Amino acid sequence: MVPPGAPLPAAGRLACADTDFLQRPEACGIRIQLELLKAELALRECGVDATVVVFGSARVCEPSAAQTALDQARRDNHAAAIEAAGRLLELSAYYDEARRFAGIVARYSAAQSDPLRKLHICTGGGPGIMEAANRGASEAQALSVGLNIELPEEQKANPYVSPELCFRFHSFAARKLHFVARARALVAFPGGFGTLDEVFEVLTLIQCNKLARVPVVLYGRNFWKRLINFAMLADLGTIAPADLSLLQYADSPEEAWAHIVAFHQLESAAGCA
Repeated sequence: MVPPGAPLPAAGRLACADTDFLQRPEACGIRIQLELLKAELALRECGVDATVVVFGSARVCEPSAAQTALDQARRDNHAAAIEAAGRLLELSAYYDEARRFAGIVARYSAAQSDPLRKLHICTGGGPGIMEAANRGASEAQALSVGLNIELPEEQKANPYVSPELCFRFHSFAARKLHFVARARALVAFPGGFGTLDEVFEVLTLIQCNKLARVPVVLYGRNFWKRLINFAMLADLGTIAPADLSLLQYADSPEEAWAHIVAFHQLESAAGCA
């Protein structure tokens, strides 16, 4: 017999309340289903039906922080640190531009009387470009979504995600599904492997008709065209020439927003920029 007050042996616990059981490798599928359902219900309850997803590097900081790092490197007279800080300062312009872009989306949505026409900023919930986009939405008093991921080097949620829409995922698969499930547009700022993974997955899903076509905007022509020669893929025949139309480029928040307005034929966009 189990003494009064003593914890039940594993066999006697309800499966749904047995965290040791739920963390077993064999229960991976159940955990993914729970991650999908938890975010789905919360998004539905908050009326988030359509999103504009913003991808980009977690390593890009706001200009003032980048300038501080450069000033410190110069005081230390450390050549490598000066060079690295200079690159960081150059990239920091994208922080302000992601912040401005999110503000445009938020102001457009605030002007919509029909909740189904509202667009909510959605990011990976972390620092850098993600923080900037959530920050722009927050400054416009708009809800925004953060789909954070559990990583070996802990990625903390940025403080600008709406608390009720700040999710934490273990599974990349469940997280990616929520990125695209409500997406009406995707805007990719400069980033690293994670950003590239997300961009190529979305393009593949659209190309293969697994995802309804939405605008995919690559922000920063020089960055993206230096990084990837999409035209070469068409020239070689590894993609169809028509596949090049699946993406657009932008160099300003207004230009990125204009692509979305044109694609969805938004009627009340005037004055939002």
